[in-house]
Amino acid sequence: MNTPKNTEKSPKRLAIMGSTGSIGTQALEVVKENPNEFEVEVLVANGNADLLIKQAIEFKPNAVVIGDESKYQQVKEALFSHDVKVFAGAKSIEQIVEMETIDMVLAAIVGYAGLASTINAIKHRKQIALANKETLVVAGDIVTKLAYENAVNLYPVDSEHSAIFQCLVGEFDNPIEKIYLTASGGPFRGKDKAFLASVKKEQALKHPNWVMGAKITIDSASLMNKGLEVIEAKWLFNLKPEQIDVIVHPQSIVHSIAQFQDGSMKAQMGLPDMKLPIQYAFAYPDRIQNKFPRFDFFNYPQLTFEKPDMETFTNLALAFKAMEKGGNMPCVLNAANEVVVQAFLEDKIGFLQMSDVIANVLDRMPMIKTPSLDDYIQCDKETRLMTKELILK
Repeated sequence: MNTPKNTEKSPKRLAIMGSTGSIGTQALEVVKENPNEFEVEVLVANGNADLLIKQAIEFKPNAVVIGDESKYQQVKEALFSHDVKVFAGAKSIEQIVEMETIDMVLAAIVGYAGLASTINAIKHRKQIALANKETLVVAGDIVTKLAYENAVNLYPVDSEHSAIFQCLVGEFDNPIEKIYLTASGGPFRGKDKAFLASVKKEQALKHPNWVMGAKITIDSASLMNKGLEVIEAKWLFNLKPEQIDVIVHPQSIVHSIAQFQDGSMKAQMGLPDMKLPIQYAFAYPDRIQNKFPRFDFFNYPQLTFEKPDMETFTNLALAFKAMEKGGNMPCVLNAANEVVVQAFLEDKIGFLQMSDVIANVLDRMPMIKTPSLDDYIQCDKETRLMTKELILK
């Protein structure tokens, strides 16, 4: 007699790195809607102690980390009666991913700051849901090699890379001829340099389709976000620069397109909602039923596509240039960009000056053809110093 198999599985235990940011909060909504599929093991935040405390009380993780050490006492006292371990500081963020009880790490810490914990998670063979594109931009060669050596999958969470990943399911033996990453064009699509010269951060922070954090929203307005995604795609899908193209698609319904060697193309479509790629990365290879709003073709009688204006939005051209040069140049691009975006948000430089400073830094920083991780760390530091000096001039 055949005994039926027990198909019940334990929920996947997640470490949410960057839990108080835009991706982190949406990831927790996905967890909340699927309590049988996922549970929170670790929450990590940089400085938003109030929200971290609230999340910890609701989701009951094993441990939390607050990056800002001055807020350790506040978090510890608030969670004392909730049986949640509390740690603080950059070293704790890096080490917390080593916990044996973690099945998957959502890498959603914004910028270069997310690199150390992601590398450590890969070394400890944790599956990665990758929302931090800068990890691959800065050190894509090292990260992808480490992932291969440790049999770790990198599940993309960016909507565009998730789209390509979804298009490749069932196509793993078929080489990609080309991919097309779609871009909304941001709030300044169609504007010229004369207009951009006087834009303020309040205008740049109003994205037409997506709800995101401040840094990524500015990157989207300047098209640097798309440039970083181009470099990320190179590493995720093992592509040459000439195999990656960008098309502006203002409606943000077609999330990206894969083209194969027979000329066939696959596109992944849907309403712009980050919870879908987050859920797909968490649950892969399963597709979990959800109550997200459904796309209606008749609400979108036209889907349009156009060429990006790389003469006005030079960040995208700079990203392609950095990718083609290789070595430490994408690391330089990323570090310089993080500094200029912060300066723009603090009203220290204008919108167009961001690209000018990045271009200047890319020309000045010495090229390292095959950098080590230490080289990347040093390069990041030196680039930031040089960028700050140029902003002050």
